[in-house]
Amino acid sequence: MSLKPIDRRTFLRGVGVSLALPLFESMGPMSLRAVGPAAKTSAVGSPMRMVCIGNPLGLMPDSFFPKTGGSDYALPPLLRPLARHRKDFTVFSNLDHDVSGGHSAVHAFLSGIKDQDASDWPEGNISVDQRAAEFVGARTRYSSLVLSTGSGDGDLKCKLSWTRNGVNVPPVTKARDLFKALFVQDDPRLRARRQSAYDVNESILDAVNSQAKILSRQLGKVDQEKLDEYLNSVREVEKKLGMSREWLHKPKPEVDYREPGEGDLSYTVPAFYDLLALALETDSTRVATLGVPGNINTADLGLVGSYHGFSHHGKAEKLRQGLFVIEEFQIKQMARFIDKLKAIKEPDGQSLFDRTMVLMGSGMGNGSSHSNKNLPVLLAGGGFQHGEHKVYPKEGHKRVPLCNLYGSMLQRFGLEIDVFNKGTGTLSGLKLA
Repeated sequence: MSLKPIDRRTFLRGVGVSLALPLFESMGPMSLRAVGPAAKTSAVGSPMRMVCIGNPLGLMPDSFFPKTGGSDYALPPLLRPLARHRKDFTVFSNLDHDVSGGHSAVHAFLSGIKDQDASDWPEGNISVDQRAAEFVGARTRYSSLVLSTGSGDGDLKCKLSWTRNGVNVPPVTKARDLFKALFVQDDPRLRARRQSAYDVNESILDAVNSQAKILSRQLGKVDQEKLDEYLNSVREVEKKLGMSREWLHKPKPEVDYREPGEGDLSYTVPAFYDLLALALETDSTRVATLGVPGNINTADLGLVGSYHGFSHHGKAEKLRQGLFVIEEFQIKQMARFIDKLKAIKEPDGQSLFDRTMVLMGSGMGNGSSHSNKNLPVLLAGGGFQHGEHKVYPKEGHKRVPLCNLYGSMLQRFGLEIDVFNKGTGTLSGLKLA
């Protein structure tokens, strides 16, 4: 039986609802990788968490990377604020995404894939945090928190989180807004409006079901399978909306923390970390990213000049010293965050740190030379064996993609996957404690 071509503007319609279709083979030579169904529930027990911290300007390689591999390395200058946690983190050398472009490639830090290349990959350029957030779904009030300690401009923004549809998730940039979202009860009128929106969109598929059945009979086998996958993905979104509706009527947790105000860098960054620790402790989320944009006010750190300007030091010692102050501040705040996670005990007796993977790094390997090679990457916590500087091959067929580390993190999080994005598997040498 010959099949008639289907117009690319075809919609499923019913009861005032219209649902745009994916591109089928019968619509022409173009193709669309369909979204698969959401992951199943996580493993029983104390849940894993994932926190990814980044900036768009990198960390100075000679101050970040240890000179030797193994567990007996001397702490380089930038890592000395983490000395008390030495046995609880791992530094990785020679991991990156094999991409180039300087500032224009930094946004691929957590995905390995530039946004313009997303259509070439089965899951687009989804970032590791958003892949974990899909797994969590609506089991927490927020499937993920995407945060930035400032807004940033252009390439100085922290574009860390990406959905499988190639959308950059906009971050919360004010600590006060984050506090309200986590711990301030919603106004009853706002809850009523959200309830009404859920009611109107309760089931798109129910409204268009009859048309979907008719359309399916007009498609070839490949397109029928694609339509089934597409409708299943819509159904999964509806299920999540239904679960999200339940959170409307659940009170937010009460915490002993005053609502933060506006402040300079030395106030804002600690406030974000404090709120993030509380969000994890109250199980308001299990996945988060935190970015430090490239336009932070360095005057608060006693400097004169821009963060971006210091990153283009060209080996000038005065600029290098200024950049070190900025980067050391970020490491100190991470160390303080780990202190807080270690102090919080889980019901099973473990610390929150034991159940939280904390990744820190950047999509920029060297801000002065604009290199995206050998990215600065550090992983702490999460129940892995730590305390080493792991050095991987620099070049050739033995080169290891950074996405292999992300694959290991996702498996630890509970996902049953073999490969993440551009990875070739999981990261060799990274073991559980």
